[in-house]
Amino acid sequence: MKLNLLIIVLLLIGSQFGYGQESKGYRDHHTRKGDFYFYWGWNSSRYTTSDIHFSGTDYNITLDNVIANDRPTAFNVDPYFHPRWFTIPQYNFRIGYFLNDQYSVSLGADHMKYVMQSDQTVRISGEISNSGTEYDGVYDNEDIVLAEGFLEFEHTDGLNYINIEARRIDELMTFRYLTLALTEGLGGGVVYPRTNVTLLNNDRYDEFNVAGYGISSVLGLQLNIGRHFFIQSEIKGGFVNLPNVRTTSSSSDMASQSFWFGQFNVVFGASWNLKNKG
Repeated sequence: MKLNLLIIVLLLIGSQFGYGQESKGYRDHHTRKGDFYFYWGWNSSRYTTSDIHFSGTDYNITLDNVIANDRPTAFNVDPYFHPRWFTIPQYNFRIGYFLNDQYSVSLGADHMKYVMQSDQTVRISGEISNSGTEYDGVYDNEDIVLAEGFLEFEHTDGLNYINIEARRIDELMTFRYLTLALTEGLGGGVVYPRTNVTLLNNDRYDEFNVAGYGISSVLGLQLNIGRHFFIQSEIKGGFVNLPNVRTTSSSSDMASQSFWFGQFNVVFGASWNLKNKG
């Protein structure tokens, strides 16, 4: 099922709730204050172009307006629901706590994948020397093809955005044991990618590293099912600044970039209250 189908279904369900506004259901006897919640789901991501600067012993270059895409895993029971492989797809995880009936704080991880589009033509400026490749030379805003042998660059395990958010929730409609709510929030945190890079004649590098930070905002539509469970669709966007991307085993070889990102997420969650067992 495509992700956008679920949000359409939620909206269609919501359109029917107006006929049951007088039936408030379980929400008459429950508030969110003191509730914990947890969710898990998946995302589809988009990125703006990015200028990427590479510096090292033998090179100091900037590539302009580099295009990158996400890499969603084909939906299947394996790996999406396999206990060993479920972290392979692009996922969203979050755990939070309601300070009162409307406001919550939460900690989450957005596991996106960022893949530089291969064989694209971009502008290059700077100098490459003593690399032992055909790319040695001085460049002044010239065209270059990002081919294998020159550069492979991706954050695929992944572009991990570890963030804290403050969120607000407002109930829109209730019918029996179904409640539709709107949620919105702001957040920020660190970006901890595992960056896969092959640059010039250097060996492939693939290690986790705290590379920078991100800020974001989110808008979601939540369908509560009974007291404890919910389905939520989200639109999330933000800015990522990565001044400290490792590119080789040498700490002197670095890359830096910044870009805007967008996500469409579908998540499944549960809430509970440690004091109220109902």
